[in-house]
Amino acid sequence: MARKSPKQICCDAREVPRSCCTVEALVQVDHRGQMVLPKEVRERAGIAAGDKLAVVMWEKAGNVCCIGLVKAGEIGEMVRDRLGPVIREIFE
Repeated sequence: MARKSPKQICCDAREVPRSCCTVEALVQVDHRGQMVLPKEVRERAGIAAGDKLAVVMWEKAGNVCCIGLVKAGEIGEMVRDRLGPVIREIFE
């Protein structure tokens, strides 16, 4: 995947491998602002009742362009994977 410049803060479809992301379902937001993840999506993602999901948003030019869900338990690992090498480099 190509490296993003500091100014480019949103996902770019040209940089995402085709096997990375797929559209699995369309959901609709109801009048209360709620939506339902289809059962098939929950099962494939291993999401069960009571699981916590982090809402991750990407912005470009001040507008939210992408919204994603990440299992809360995996956030720490993602941060460690991204920041670990940077922190090691700072202290070396």
